Amino acid sequence: MSNVFGKLTPYNTIIHRLDPRLKFFALIALMVMCFLPYGNYTNRFIVLGVLALIIIVIMAIAKIRISSIFSSLKSLWFMMIFLLIIFLFVQQGVDTSSLHPMIVFPNGYTIYWEGLFQTLHVFLRLVLMICLTLILTSTTAPMDITYALDWYLYPLKLVKFPTQIITMIISLALRFIPTLLDESQKIMKAQKSRGVDYNRGFLAKKIKSVTTLIVPLLVSCFSRSVELSLAMDARGYDPYGKRTSYKVLRFKLRDAISLLIVLLIMALFITACAYSSFYPGADNILNLLFGIGAF
Repeated sequence: MSNVFGKLTPYNTIIHRLDPRLKFFALIALMVMCFLPYGNYTNRFIVLGVLALIIIVIMAIAKIRISSIFSSLKSLWFMMIFLLIIFLFVQQGVDTSSLHPMIVFPNGYTIYWEGLFQTLHVFLRLVLMICLTLILTSTTAPMDITYALDWYLYPLKLVKFPTQIITMIISLALRFIPTLLDESQKIMKAQKSRGVDYNRGFLAKKIKSVTTLIVPLLVSCFSRSVELSLAMDARGYDPYGKRTSYKVLRFKLRDAISLLIVLLIMALFITACAYSSFYPGADNILNLLFGIGAF
């Protein structure tokens, strides 16, 4: 988690220099592209594979280590196994005439390939969303994210919605996520030195061990929040006052070119979605490109 959220890597790449409003728009747009209906599983994995390749190229340009993704996904293996079990059993309650058997047991119980594919599909979507979030938080300062959110929420100011308070809350949350994670590691090491074991024992013992971490962490969170509120109050922060920005966001040529690239990528994915859903007589992209049938 400390490698995914809230840790800015101070490199001078073109991704770092892009307008934060553009990066926020690209994050939302590419996440939406992950959830478009692309027809069968062949189309879904092809489109998500193309999107994964684009994300890897962006991470390479931004000098983000791909190994940090794999180290951050260790906790998702349990969820993947849980989803696999769920989808394997869910397939038994639907129309199985169009499904492809994978394992047929002697008692007639059948496990289908669609359950495995659905699990991989959900897991791949989750990994791509984490990678997109990593790119945004690793290449954009928390204050820049605040400026971008405040710019997008500007229409709500017309109805007297407190957008500045919302953006400040999000900015502080992004800023203190890595701080609280580091604090939890320190507390965990201190408790381990006192004999607390977080890895062994049954569930009840593990829950009791976690309380030795949660209680000091909550006390530390409240202490930091009080110190932060007092510091902001001492500097004259008024959440309802009219505020100006030290940094003025300006759209430049590289931002316009990047926006055009994002729009082209969106058009490609939307075209693939429309072809898979509405083109009569051809429901797979491989058939369109190479004349190959799909699963």
